[in-house]
Amino acid sequence: MQDIKFPIFKTKIKGIKQKFNLSDPEERKVYFELKAGKEIKKIRDYLKQKTFIAYLLGKKNSGKGTYVKMFKEVVDKDRIEHFSLGDTVRNLDEVVRDKEKKKELILFLEKNYRGYLSLEKIISALEKRSTKSLLPSELVLTLAKMEIAKRGKKAFFIDGFPRSLDQVSYSLFFRDLIDYREDPDLFILIDVPKEVINERIRWRRVCPKCQTPRNLKLLPTSKVEYDEKNKQFYLICDNPSCEG
Repeated sequence: MQDIKFPIFKTKIKGIKQKFNLSDPEERKVYFELKAGKEIKKIRDYLKQKTFIAYLLGKKNSGKGTYVKMFKEVVDKDRIEHFSLGDTVRNLDEVVRDKEKKKELILFLEKNYRGYLSLEKIISALEKRSTKSLLPSELVLTLAKMEIAKRGKKAFFIDGFPRSLDQVSYSLFFRDLIDYREDPDLFILIDVPKEVINERIRWRRVCPKCQTPRNLKLLPTSKVEYDEKNKQFYLICDNPSCEG
C-alpha cells in the first residue's frame, strides 16, 4: 500500500461552525448528514429496492467492524448486515456439539456444499478440528451462503473472506456467491498504519451484549465512568439498539 496514493480533499462546509462530539451517536448522524447527506440519501434510496455484497479486506483491528457499524447507524441499520466468517467458523465448534444445530448445518451443506472433500469427511473434520487448521475455501463459501440465507434480503458486508489477496483468484467461488443473490459486489480495502492498530488492540473494548467495538483512547462512547475499586475507566455502550 505504500505506493498507492489517494487524493486528499477538503470536506469543510462553508457557514457551518458547529462542533460535533463524534462519540455521541446522535451527533454523528447530524455530522455525516451535513458532510455527505446527498450521498447517504442515494444509498438509502438504492437499498429500498436493491442490495449489494461488500467484501472487507484489512488487517485484524483495522476497524472493519467499527466502520460497518457506523455505516449502518448513519445509512439504514435495518437494511444492512455485517458478519465475520471468522466468527462463523469459530462458532462451528458449538454448532457441531448441538444436535439440532448440527442437523440444520448438515441439511444446508447437503444442498449447497460443492467441494472435493466428501460431506462425511467435512463433518468429521469439523468435530475434530483444531482452530489452527484452515477450512477448504469451498466450505467457507458455503458458510457465507448460510449466513446470507439466515439474514434475508439485505445488503451485506462480509469480513474474513478472502483471507488474503491470493484468495481473490478463486473467482468461481465469488461468482457462485454473487449469483446466489444476484447482487453487485465490491471489495473494500482498509489500510491502517501499524502504530494505529497497536493502539486499537491495546485499548479496544467490546460490548458483551451487542458486540459493538469501541476504544478507550481512539473511539470512546458518549458516556465514560470510573471504577474506583480497580482504578480504571470503563465505557457504557451507547449503541441505540443495544439491550444492555
